[in-house]
Amino acid sequence: MTTAQEYLEKRWTALILLCVAQFIVVLDASIVNVALPSIGKGLDFSEENLPWIVNAYVIAFGGFLLLGGRAADLLGRRRIFITGLAMVGIASLAAGFAATQGQLIAARAAQGLGAAFVSPAALSIVTTLFKDGAERDKALGAWGAVAGSAGAAGVLLGGILTDGLGWEWVLWVNVPVALIALAFTRGLIPESRSESATRHFDAAGAVSITAGLSVLAYAFLDASGAGWGSTKIVSLLALSVVLIGAFIAIELRSKAPLVPFRIFRSRTLTGANVVGILLGASLFSMFFFISLYMQQVLGYSAIHAGLSYLPLAVTIIVAAGLGGQLVTRFGFKPILAAGMLFIAVGLGWFSQISVGGGFLTDILGPSLLAAAGLGFGFVTSTIAAVSGVEEREQGLASGLINTSQQIGGALGLAVLSTIATTRTDDVLASGTSSLPNALTEGFQAAFLGGAVIAAIGFVATLVLIRTRDSRAHVEMSHAEPKSAETAAPVGA
Repeated sequence: MTTAQEYLEKRWTALILLCVAQFIVVLDASIVNVALPSIGKGLDFSEENLPWIVNAYVIAFGGFLLLGGRAADLLGRRRIFITGLAMVGIASLAAGFAATQGQLIAARAAQGLGAAFVSPAALSIVTTLFKDGAERDKALGAWGAVAGSAGAAGVLLGGILTDGLGWEWVLWVNVPVALIALAFTRGLIPESRSESATRHFDAAGAVSITAGLSVLAYAFLDASGAGWGSTKIVSLLALSVVLIGAFIAIELRSKAPLVPFRIFRSRTLTGANVVGILLGASLFSMFFFISLYMQQVLGYSAIHAGLSYLPLAVTIIVAAGLGGQLVTRFGFKPILAAGMLFIAVGLGWFSQISVGGGFLTDILGPSLLAAAGLGFGFVTSTIAAVSGVEEREQGLASGLINTSQQIGGALGLAVLSTIATTRTDDVLASGTSSLPNALTEGFQAAFLGGAVIAAIGFVATLVLIRTRDSRAHVEMSHAEPKSAETAAPVGA
């Protein structure tokens, strides 16, 4: 039986395992993008249904994150992490063997459900293994580097696997990774859970918020196709408001709520989640529009487009690692503000892309700047969101910041896609421009919209994140580290 001290000594190895798990969670959202045409041909998908290969994963992931985070606190973080990993592995195997559209979409939703357990459980394990201060900043810097670069890596790996082995392998690649991770988990990660005297699981709250967030994500993702003013989207948005309202009413009366609203008394935690929404809304869609611009306007192949993401991925890794170190010295507020500013300027620069552009002239510069902003922003918003939170609620705090970023990403993609499509249709209707010109103008408008959202995020950082909390984090980081005996987590 592994002791608490042995787990403590293995915590950096455990971090590698947790980062690998988070890598495949983020990877799964992007790796299928390049494979969509091949999947469409293989399973006879219509153009209308093809996006649901991505959407099914995103909706289940975003909808169940809060439930996954709270379940980790109450039922055991390692237990939920293992359960989620097993679900991801089994669902990935089933997805690769899918023979119909329905089977594949259902398997992708199951992948998203498993990921919604893995991600907050893994993040809360990181924050309990590494206490507040310099060590946690380094650990979350590594976490952010892996998670932030996984989206770009997914595009590249998806192109290589699709062209070399077939589209099934963009799904099957998870299986050996999940098996290896499962084999090492018990030896590296201690079990931990909330030691609260009240351990009741809020089933009514779980059902209402999961349904509300899932419907909300579905509405956002379908809005660009159905139209924001359509009866379908308006009805879905109204239903999501009713469900989330019911959740709030349930939580206020519950003795053991899924989300104790006292957690939002922390202005910094609340501010970090607001900025997380704006971060996701402004930047996550950048990968979508860059890919379309490279392939539809510049004529890049799938592999060419994937390789073009390498500088961006490397920059995210470097910036996330650097961001974790800078937080220790300067606090999370200035680094998060700098990250949002970099994103705003990078997306503003992207709004100048041209029909006759190229990688060096139109893509490299702004992508490096935006990637630096993503590396800084992702790490520091996560540090701010979990800083000062009691250990018994780390899973909840982790679920909240993950949910904020995912819902923000879905909202941003919906809004910016609508902006791009509307602008492209208007240009085409005028009869004065070709399709590449019209597409480019649409992408320009979307990037400019993203820059505005990021600028709002910059202002929100300055207003909502408390400078006192940021400075307190610096002081804690420079304090004498606890002894191994004091800092050791409880073993299982």
